[in-house]
Amino acid sequence: MKHKFHLLVALALALPLAGQAQQKIKTKVKTTRATGTNAESAIREADIKRDVFALAGDHYRGREAGTLDELKASVWLADQMRAIGAQPAGDDGTYFQWFSMQRTRLRKDSRLSIGSRQLRMYHDALLFAPINASVNAPLVWVGAASPAELAKVDVKGKAVAMQFGGEVTPGLSFRRFQMATMRDRSAELMKAGAVAVVIVGDARAQAIYEHWGHTYERGRYGLPGDANVQVASGAPVFWLPASAASWVQQPGQQLVADMRLESFAYPSVNIVAKIPGTDAQLKTQNVLFSTHQDHDGVREAVAGDSIYNGADDNATGCAALLALMRAFQAKPAKRTALFVYHGAEERGLIGSRYYAAHPTVPQPSIVAVLNAEMMGRNSPDSAALLGRQRPHRNSSELVEMALAANQAGPKFKLDTLWDRADHPEGWYFRSDHLPYARLGIPAVMYTSLLHPDYHTPRDEPQRIDYPKLTNMTRWMYLTGWAVANRPAPPARDPGFKLER
Repeated sequence: MKHKFHLLVALALALPLAGQAQQKIKTKVKTTRATGTNAESAIREADIKRDVFALAGDHYRGREAGTLDELKASVWLADQMRAIGAQPAGDDGTYFQWFSMQRTRLRKDSRLSIGSRQLRMYHDALLFAPINASVNAPLVWVGAASPAELAKVDVKGKAVAMQFGGEVTPGLSFRRFQMATMRDRSAELMKAGAVAVVIVGDARAQAIYEHWGHTYERGRYGLPGDANVQVASGAPVFWLPASAASWVQQPGQQLVADMRLESFAYPSVNIVAKIPGTDAQLKTQNVLFSTHQDHDGVREAVAGDSIYNGADDNATGCAALLALMRAFQAKPAKRTALFVYHGAEERGLIGSRYYAAHPTVPQPSIVAVLNAEMMGRNSPDSAALLGRQRPHRNSSELVEMALAANQAGPKFKLDTLWDRADHPEGWYFRSDHLPYARLGIPAVMYTSLLHPDYHTPRDEPQRIDYPKLTNMTRWMYLTGWAVANRPAPPARDPGFKLER
């Protein structure tokens, strides 16, 4: 009954979109029917640009996972798949695979006060991690004390306020440095007996406080049963803006906190289509092309813009997969081309984790995963292939095919730093190829890497480098075409063990 309800909702949303788009795109596919060795010529910049502008426009309000905006965008994508001629490969003969997300967040009746000040949660203070907690304790100010100095302070049974500080680890973004520092310092204080921790940001952290506060307000997401969304109790950690330093350090103040959580489930969706292979034996094997359709939705305005459109992250990947579908529809390969748009990637790879665990094709039939993640920014002649080097590489043959496809096609200068195990951003672990790689399935990720507009309202369609995005798409296609037509699937490297 649940799946029937979801299907009815999706069909109702799709009806206004279907007819005209279907007619236009089918006409284009017919006119690009391939006659050569492959259908690379069917991948056209104009099509890709049109699709990015459609998906990353304000109409879909940033496609936040678990909202009607994500659902509407997903229906639009399914409508494009139908128009191209790709076959449904989701549940129950549809393009959709529904799954539930579990969300845990702070209830609105939660309260925090320090001394005589009543603080508004997620305005005057942020809760670093959602947790049930009731605290009434004296507040001790320790400033920017070093770990050695803190060891001399009696914090047992007290709330401890400290000043954030420290030097950024080379190569690490300040935001990730700050999160790691806050986590580690608060853990040290709680181990010493603190019942609450208050971290006051410095001037460097203020922009992050203002920009990322909405992330903490939303809480945590996962699949039902995930440890990070279980309602837990313990010592709360609060983050205050730099302006609070002048009054937090006043002596004799009491911290009173009553943090209450709520947890609930609601739906997101994967979108799945296929272009069947032509070989009687090999068509039972699938080359999986992966991306995600969600982004950050509507949040606190930055420079007057509150819609986080996610053009590069990841309308570029979505448009690329539609272009790949047109190419495989124009000239099918021997193996089946399987296309999966994963929902709720921004919530922690939830859709790809779900599909990897519950694929709509036999899991052993997936011979490779080619993942598209942010492919339209930065230098026009550079890109990156993640999963290229150990310990991330799980198929030397797949990597060799991807590198050969680059040389035969766009000839990008390939960055190797971001795929290193010691790269501080851990970029390899932050996209939808990861759940498949954990299963040992040969997997690589195509990306043009991060940029200053990442997860801001400035990630807009007009900022995309469309010639570059088209070349990235062709690179993926040439790799996938090689994988889909060779006699044997890419071999898996023996002894592969994914380590972070």
